[in-house]
Amino acid sequence: MEAKIFDIIKAMETIAPIRLAEEWDNVGLQVGQKNWPVRTIWISLDPGPDVVNDACRNGVDLLITHHPLIFHPLRSINLNTSVGSIIQKAIRHQMAIFSAHTNLDNAIDGLNDILAQRIGIENLKVLGKVGATENYKLVLYVPVAYEQEILNSIFETKAGEIGSYTCCSFRNKGTGTYRPGSSSKPFAGKVDEISHADEIRIETVVRKSDLNSVIEHVRKNHPYETMAYDIYPLIENENMQGSGRIGDLGESTELISFARSIKKKLGLNSLKIAGNPDLTVNTAAVCTGSGSSLMNHFMSSGAQVYISGDLRYHDARAVEAANLGLIDIGHFASEHLIVDVLADRLEKILSKNGFHVKVEAYGLENDPFTIL
Repeated sequence: MEAKIFDIIKAMETIAPIRLAEEWDNVGLQVGQKNWPVRTIWISLDPGPDVVNDACRNGVDLLITHHPLIFHPLRSINLNTSVGSIIQKAIRHQMAIFSAHTNLDNAIDGLNDILAQRIGIENLKVLGKVGATENYKLVLYVPVAYEQEILNSIFETKAGEIGSYTCCSFRNKGTGTYRPGSSSKPFAGKVDEISHADEIRIETVVRKSDLNSVIEHVRKNHPYETMAYDIYPLIENENMQGSGRIGDLGESTELISFARSIKKKLGLNSLKIAGNPDLTVNTAAVCTGSGSSLMNHFMSSGAQVYISGDLRYHDARAVEAANLGLIDIGHFASEHLIVDVLADRLEKILSKNGFHVKVEAYGLENDPFTIL
């Protein structure tokens, strides 16, 4: 089955929901139209000129990147600039560009989880701001004969999403009672008489932002004059969506030994450490990309070491004073590992849904910094 851009966006939404992106971020479709056909997808960290040129030469229909092409609002599209020339080339070759940035960082099984697991951190929890879910349980009551019609109507909306699963619901059968008023036009029964009806109770999960639209959509297909439904707020015991991760190492080790193990596991040529090399470490925190924004969370978390990229001089001085440790693995190394993982995960989802799309990880990107 041929896929369109909107089919890929829907698949990406199950991996990295756009609602998880930070407010300052710009994620989603950067260039292109949702109805363009897709046969080949490339995954890369950056939408740089070399990547885009290679993708266009190879007939790629969609380039999915971690970092956005358009980060700040454009006042104009100047074709002499890097961004302008990339937009021009992409449109000329009908290649769409899509970004999954902080939403991919913050998602369950997203970039932060992958980095933490890759370097051996267990029992993970969110380090920084926990993503607000604000989910509700929507309960609907429908006559038995309309069970499937109303269920189909629910699944035409964004209701029923739990983690990476969709169309989630629960149903049971019962008996409803009601007495129609004098001005009513009941679906069944008589005015001013108590009626009994065999009904199906349908339960599903709905995000707060989707609640009104889901109710209105279902109401159009519900046979009752006054649709019977209940709404219950949900409290999640533990939300693993958010920025950064913290967890256990399994056994205590020294900071210098832990740094060397990370270097080996990630295949790095170099990394930077700050703090006492003999510091005993048993709890670690991570943040992919630029981690300085979560330094305060790390300092108060109880972890002994923080692994991230783009850490600053004053971050190092702060951990020295607190007898803690930093391991700076670099921005590129902390994020590029998502490229292969995302390509594999997306291809499996598309294949499961019957789409014939080739998904490849772009393998020619390098860290822009060279250590001499």
